[in-house]
Amino acid sequence: MPMPSSEIARLIKQGIPNAKVEITDLAGDDNHYAAIVVSSEFAGKSKLQQHQLVYKALGETMGGALHALQLQTLAPK
Repeated sequence: MPMPSSEIARLIKQGIPNAKVEITDLAGDDNHYAAIVVSSEFAGKSKLQQHQLVYKALGETMGGALHALQLQTLAPK
């Protein structure tokens, strides 16, 4: 079942409360997305650790309702 981009943003913001999230539907199918997530929580963390925080926020939806997510994470400057 497809997942709306608003739900992806909601889950990420719920798990990383200060995050700024921008979601793009890459294929127009509600299954393949790109996300840019900016959070001070990422400061001092490796890209792998940053991505793990986002995947933790998304929980079981990753690989289930959410088929593919191209992820870019950034700490504010």
